Amino acid sequence: MPDGPSQKRTPPDPYTSHRFKIAIDSVISGGFSECTGLSAETEVEEIREGGVNEYTHKLPKSTKYGVITLKRGFIDSDDLLNWHRNVIAGTQKQRKNISILLLDSLGDAQHQWDFTEALPVKWSCSDLKSDGNTILVETLELVHHGFSKATKKKPG
Repeated sequence: MPDGPSQKRTPPDPYTSHRFKIAIDSVISGGFSECTGLSAETEVEEIREGGVNEYTHKLPKSTKYGVITLKRGFIDSDDLLNWHRNVIAGTQKQRKNISILLLDSLGDAQHQWDFTEALPVKWSCSDLKSDGNTILVETLELVHHGFSKATKKKPG
């Protein structure tokens, strides 16, 4: 806290969206270039009350969570594809907990979203084209049972 009017507190810089890490079952699975689907939407039911014409009551019904999509450059690891194959075959532990860590400019995790019981529902790879020279991208889509968010406490 500032000691007086001469010491002004500067507002913190916003976090950048390109500084993040992904952990699958608490193991950092680095190298993802994109993560989308961080969302939750609650449906509402409208109830009309007799004699009240100014508004309708809006009551919460169910919540839908976005599909998490992870993208990374194709590498010599089949971990994501094998996870999806295990779901298809019904073998091994299928659901895993996923954490997305948002990093500050020093590379320290400041915010964390924890997704429970994530399950891969789609794996894909970008098109192979003999006339192109773009990076091959592997994509994994995950559904989950909800999430929580944690924020690192600042000292002081």
